[in-house]
Amino acid sequence: MDSMVELPCPICLAEGKLMMRALSTEIPYFGEHTQVTLLCDECGWRQTDFIPADGAKPGGWSICIDEASVLSARIVRSSSCTVCIPELDLEVNPGSSNAGYVTNVEGLLVRFGDVVDLIARDLLQEGDASAVERCRELSDSIAAVKNGDFSQPVNIVLLDPRGHSQILHENAEARELSGEELARLPVGPDPAIFSPDEV
Repeated sequence: MDSMVELPCPICLAEGKLMMRALSTEIPYFGEHTQVTLLCDECGWRQTDFIPADGAKPGGWSICIDEASVLSARIVRSSSCTVCIPELDLEVNPGSSNAGYVTNVEGLLVRFGDVVDLIARDLLQEGDASAVERCRELSDSIAAVKNGDFSQPVNIVLLDPRGHSQILHENAEARELSGEELARLPVGPDPAIFSPDEV
């Protein structure tokens, strides 16, 4: 369902150019979710999030990547979710242009690898050889796991204060977030038009 939003774009402030697209769908094994995307025809800004149909509580999910079947485990990551690979000291927090997505563990590793490679290129231009070497080591570690080297298993951890993120695999573990975790976790900005509680 597409509808025009009678507010200016939060980025370019153009009037009459903001559209909201909502699509309710059944994500296998996750249940019904609504994908909400805000789009600006003027500047191209977009924000996507996934909102489960049932009530959600703050929660964490984790899975150990220790066998090939785990690479295909489905991941639903909302825009309020922090994603970590603790063994590699990698973490992605919600940001101002954060978007939700559905992927699998392998796709998540590709995303991390792409960012590490991008940072390495920037550091190479700055001449920071030790930081570039650290990025190359991280990139090699990510590629090894992605290519089936499970000699040093790593964990994928999702921490979502809004409880909209999940990992689908029989070995995935769900838990509630502690008060201390909730206090320190960023949630990113509220969606530009409404908060998740209003949907």
